[in-house]
Amino acid sequence: MTLVSVTRLRLKSWYDFPGFMWHNLLSCWQIVNIKGFVGGKLIQDRNRVFWTVSLWENQLAMQHYRNSGAHRQVMPMIQKWCNEAAILHWEQADDSLPNMQEICQRMEVEGKFTHLLNPSPAHLERKIAKPVGSNAQALPLHPRKKQSLGQSRSSI
Repeated sequence: MTLVSVTRLRLKSWYDFPGFMWHNLLSCWQIVNIKGFVGGKLIQDRNRVFWTVSLWENQLAMQHYRNSGAHRQVMPMIQKWCNEAAILHWEQADDSLPNMQEICQRMEVEGKFTHLLNPSPAHLERKIAKPVGSNAQALPLHPRKKQSLGQSRSSI
């Protein structure tokens, strides 16, 4: 079984975009280098909405990522930057990335909406705006190949 983890964040303002993107870059570096990450994608949607979809070997691997490094450091910033934030996890038999239709349907029904200091009306009503297109502007994430101890740099 593969664990699917989905995060949906909506920035309150474009003013917060540079800081958000910097920390997003650091978290992406962490995710592609951490053990147990299978694959994923980052999606920029309309109205300052950002989705992260990630696949994990198991829940323990995902929790290790979530609770360490760059990701752990940036989590408190959600209160400052976001007026909508929701997460979702489920297990599936294969390691294929789910489509946005399935993700949205599951998020509306099963999603856990984060307690925020300044939530939008949509967040309070647990409403998820449908994304533009199937993947809006998606950036694929792939695990970085690790160099084994016996392998020399010249053979990479």
